[in-house]
Amino acid sequence: MSTATHTSRALHVVLGSGPAGTALARELVRRGHAVRLVDRKGTGPALEGVERFGADVGTDEGAAAATAGAEVVYHCVNVAYHLQVDVMPRIQDALLGAVHGTGARLVVLDTLYPYGETGGAVMTEESPWNATSRKGRMRADLDAKYLAAHREGRARVVLGRSADFVGPGVLNSTLGALVFPAVLTGGEAVGLGDIDLPHSYTYIEDVATGLATLGEHPEGDGRVWHLPTAPAPTTREVHALIEKRLGRPVRAVVLKDAAPYGPFDEQFMAEYAEMFYQHTEPQIVDSSAFEQAFGVRPTPLADALDATLAWYGEWLARQ
Repeated sequence: MSTATHTSRALHVVLGSGPAGTALARELVRRGHAVRLVDRKGTGPALEGVERFGADVGTDEGAAAATAGAEVVYHCVNVAYHLQVDVMPRIQDALLGAVHGTGARLVVLDTLYPYGETGGAVMTEESPWNATSRKGRMRADLDAKYLAAHREGRARVVLGRSADFVGPGVLNSTLGALVFPAVLTGGEAVGLGDIDLPHSYTYIEDVATGLATLGEHPEGDGRVWHLPTAPAPTTREVHALIEKRLGRPVRAVVLKDAAPYGPFDEQFMAEYAEMFYQHTEPQIVDSSAFEQAFGVRPTPLADALDATLAWYGEWLARQ
């Protein structure tokens, strides 16, 4: 654990030590920033150049302590599906209060949920927010409140929206632990809904690059950006790319609806059912606005899969 003091460099504070927060902390260190990585416990593997810090950022006291001294704060906190509607608004309130008191900029990692069902239309930053699900409406309400705080001068905020994650360290994703361990060991990969529909995935390193870029460019504040996302493949096309790399067929079991299966227990699937439309209509993200504004291109899917397969191979060897 680093005990470095942050006297000569501006402090960037990352809230949430999941795959996105951890990848972002590493990217910020690579860019030369002083970095604090915050979760409830403040423990975990040492990351070079990163100070780990324990706090509950859903409380005013915890949020203030976690963000003290920060120039930029990155909100990458997520919670279990069944807790989101209750917990995420509390985190927002605490964070907006904290940055209002210090003047730190707030970069929020966001989801596609506010758009709701699109009928397969390509999602841009101009797409309407038509969410009807509980979690989608909650996210849309949060985003509206973040943008209002910025407009009213109570905070400096920018939102970076991501599609489903894929990449090293990403377990809880439709292209995560339900796919890669199986394809590497000859088991059955799990697919959801219609696997012949295009479905965007954002590489976890592009999430980190995108958020770090927003953290360094205050001229992007006050709006939503789509983080760099490669053109949307179908799940079947993803399987074909994996087959090409492994030299053997991918065997898949496809869940046509939100029924409990394997690690998807009844509690999770009951909560996920309202979001299952993401697998029964195309999910296509256009990130061209970000790419043009900041000169950042998404990692090609083939390269992302290479890195992900290599990471999962090492991960399986440790199990």
